[in-house]
Amino acid sequence: MSHDETRYVLNGALFLFKAGQLSIVTTDGKRLGFIKKNIAGELSDKSIIVPSKAIYELTRALGEEGDVKITFNENQIKFELKNITIISRLIEGEFPNYEQVIPSETKEKITVNREQFLLGVKRAALLTTQDSQSIKIDVFKNKMIISKTNANIGEAKEEIDISYKGKEITIGFNPVYLMDVLKVIPKDELEIEIIGSDKPAVIRIEDWYVYLVLPMQLA
Repeated sequence: MSHDETRYVLNGALFLFKAGQLSIVTTDGKRLGFIKKNIAGELSDKSIIVPSKAIYELTRALGEEGDVKITFNENQIKFELKNITIISRLIEGEFPNYEQVIPSETKEKITVNREQFLLGVKRAALLTTQDSQSIKIDVFKNKMIISKTNANIGEAKEEIDISYKGKEITIGFNPVYLMDVLKVIPKDELEIEIIGSDKPAVIRIEDWYVYLVLPMQLA
């Protein structure tokens, strides 16, 4: 979620209720997350924007087990857990059309071990600075090289085995945006879609999860 007050509709999560499913979408303009889950209850199609503060409070309150009851009207939403009730005003406005942002699924995917990729990105991220935030990722057939050069500190370079048959790609990313998803995604192996140095990278899990992150220019 964004923290930019000039784009207030992005300072929350879009909740889409439709046909027994809840989809949640967030974006800060540089990355986008989408997740879809089945829910109980009869609801007509409805979309609302829940403020980030309410989302953070909810994530702190949620446990591993149990149900959450969600009720809302045009202005407010209420989350009822076992011992906690959270009530929040909704954000007024029109959320951007996220479906236009998510590219069609590509044929050639990069299959990589999540833990190895995370550790490589972490080590390269140690050399980033405020003025040089991007790390470099070179994708070749069956190998990926993650690197970062800092004139004042040195160079980090790590090679990872992957499964990939597409064209060679060199692309830059903010490592924080990669680490945020790699730390929480529930898979040992990931499929990553990258079709060009100026195109977003996309991670999908079947039809219920999408994470998209825009590239950065390399220094």
